[in-house]
Amino acid sequence: MKNLVLFGFMGTGKSLISKKLAGALKFKAVEMDKIIEQRESKTINRIFEENGEPYFRKLEKDLVEELSAQSDLIISTGGGVVIDEENIMNFMKNGVCICLTATPETIYNRIKHHTHRPLLNTPDPIQTINILLEKRKVFYDKIPYKIQTDNKSPDRICGEALDIYYRQTRNL
Repeated sequence: MKNLVLFGFMGTGKSLISKKLAGALKFKAVEMDKIIEQRESKTINRIFEENGEPYFRKLEKDLVEELSAQSDLIISTGGGVVIDEENIMNFMKNGVCICLTATPETIYNRIKHHTHRPLLNTPDPIQTINILLEKRKVFYDKIPYKIQTDNKSPDRICGEALDIYYRQTRNL
């Protein structure tokens, strides 16, 4: 079966929803950032600090190619994977791609206690979220399906994602 690929900014619910979807579809859930951390034996923060963002984005791109070649996966992408359009195109070859969205305020409230968010280590995180969302909007707009996650239960979000997935895979 085709993969189900979750895109979205950090804090939109990709990790939680991917686990729930994996149970519903009996697929394996994979989190790109966790795979990269395991392979590099360091946190995303440390990769950014020691090797820089371009190095991290290369690791991410290689992993996209690897995961795109597999099936029966629920893939939780890293928040910035969309900035390389080739990543989106690779995932679309063998996956139903859904972008989870939320307002900047919701995102901030969900992640404000997390210390492992390297792009938000700034004096004004909400402003940073707004700037990054605006920069990435053109990329997120390329994802064919969107689910707004503000004020929704994980079960409801999963239900919406499953509806999209089943509609797309029945047409094959």
